[in-house]
Amino acid sequence: MSNIAKAFDHGKAFVAFITCGDPDLQTTAACVRAAVQGGADLIELGIPFSDPTAEGPVIQAANERALKGGVTTDKIFDLVVALRRDVTVPMVFMTYANVVYSYGIDRFCDRCVETGIDGMILPDVPFEEKEEFAPACRARGLDFVSLIAPTSENRVAMIAREAEGFLYIVSSMGVTGVRSEITTDIGAMVKLVRANTSIPCAVGFGISTPAQAKRMADLSDGAIVGSAIVRLIAEHGADAPGYVREYVKSMKEGMGP
Repeated sequence: MSNIAKAFDHGKAFVAFITCGDPDLQTTAACVRAAVQGGADLIELGIPFSDPTAEGPVIQAANERALKGGVTTDKIFDLVVALRRDVTVPMVFMTYANVVYSYGIDRFCDRCVETGIDGMILPDVPFEEKEEFAPACRARGLDFVSLIAPTSENRVAMIAREAEGFLYIVSSMGVTGVRSEITTDIGAMVKLVRANTSIPCAVGFGISTPAQAKRMADLSDGAIVGSAIVRLIAEHGADAPGYVREYVKSMKEGMGP
């Protein structure tokens, strides 16, 4: 079992996304620890990119602030080293193909292993193009996490069969961001996933309340929350960790066992 899969082996998993470097890396580190204290089972660390096509306005703005603040991929690797002194839950990078490509795919994957990253999610890499990145990950024991969107339809089974770590089910069309209602038939997508793989799946995009998290976790193996956490950090800055801890705690408790 991969480290990432272990996040799902003791009940429904809560996955927290945090943009690295917004407002600074010190606050990012404190917020990651706070999320873990609140009950997060897996952390997605966002490496900022100048054109984050999958992101809504909240995470886009966080990307811009982080880049203006001088964050770099190397500084984020250093952050992971520091976090791994006491953070034991699985951590994955969520970023864009160009970030990995410009760093050098093999070099990036080597650094992931050295620092303690368990996998990566590249939302702008279609399933059909993942072989540019997946073999380098596979050779080093990193999970290349695939996404399934409402538009995947007849490709869901194929994507599920080759899944690693966990499957990221995108709840809604469009970009990330808080939504008042999620109307996609998640249950049907999960059923198809379960028929083709034993890898756990979690639902993200649009989840912000404990009730939404519970609904998505009841249908799948967990819930992924990004924009709501990133917004808290934007609002509270250096004081955000306490708010993040309480928010994650309420979400985790709301999801039930």
